[in-house]
Amino acid sequence: MGIVKANAYGHGATEVTAALEQEGVRDFGVANVHEAIELRQGHRMMEDSRILAFAAPLVQHIGLYLQHDVEMTVCDHETVIAAEATAAAVGKTLRVQLKVDTGMGRLGVTPENAAKLLETIESAPHLELSGIYTHFAESHKPDGFSSLQLERFLGVTGDYEQKTGKSVPRHAANSGAIVSMPEAGLDMVRPGILLYGCHPVDSSPSSLPVKPVMQFQCRVIFVKEVPEGSTISYNRTWAAPGPTRIATLSAGYADGFHRTLSNRASVSINGRLFSQVGTVTMDQTMVNLGDDRSVRAGDSAVLFGWDGPSAGLQAIAAGTISYELLCSVSRRVRRILV
Repeated sequence: MGIVKANAYGHGATEVTAALEQEGVRDFGVANVHEAIELRQGHRMMEDSRILAFAAPLVQHIGLYLQHDVEMTVCDHETVIAAEATAAAVGKTLRVQLKVDTGMGRLGVTPENAAKLLETIESAPHLELSGIYTHFAESHKPDGFSSLQLERFLGVTGDYEQKTGKSVPRHAANSGAIVSMPEAGLDMVRPGILLYGCHPVDSSPSSLPVKPVMQFQCRVIFVKEVPEGSTISYNRTWAAPGPTRIATLSAGYADGFHRTLSNRASVSINGRLFSQVGTVTMDQTMVNLGDDRSVRAGDSAVLFGWDGPSAGLQAIAAGTISYELLCSVSRRVRRILV
């Protein structure tokens, strides 16, 4: 299952989905039914491609799942009963997947109550159970709690198969589990961050030879020389230690270059790394060129990507994770497919 929620982690959901379909992927995961509708309307998907919306649905949105052919996550009896009634009213069958909360603590039925909920789904003539899934809380740690979660999940699915004689696709492994828990692969895996060329844990890269899919770059729009002691940007958080050249870049936190990177990040210009200085502003960012005289207005500056610092390194500097940096690249930043 290709995870294309949050506009495919900022990369463009329709474009990424089309590329994955060419590679044979037919299952796609999005955050909610509204993302699913946007994907359906923005891309003519393969006839056998399916979309699962992960969020627990509001009752008033159930009709949208039927209308747009989206698989629905169910976690409780009330939703199952409402889904059966909605599907019966229009004479359609709604495909649903049961989410089991084995320890993430976010969404899902508890393992203890899963069997009863599965019975309710089985007794609903207009519902089709198309999958059972769970999510790991710390998938990069294969032992301990992750093993316990997998044990709880397999208990639920094993009990269902024994009682009904049926089997449905089981899935649990996100990117972290794909790397560290091969036994959690089951019938399907859900790569997210790995698809986009980043490691699940930025500070501890896996052995998988992933390559970044996104390069976030902008332009140098102004270069100036400043004397020793000159301060740069809001709140005067950086002062020139000597005469230096400063480049102003055409991207700021409104584009997705986090303000928390202020005085912590490096960017690449013409193949050379330079320190970012001063507070990152909404639309512009400043860089210390030192005595370099090769940088000119119009040059490309790589904020992260294959020609510059990785999103993971920038995330460490910002005190966050690469997922957030990728998702933060705003819609006003033009996407160019290479």
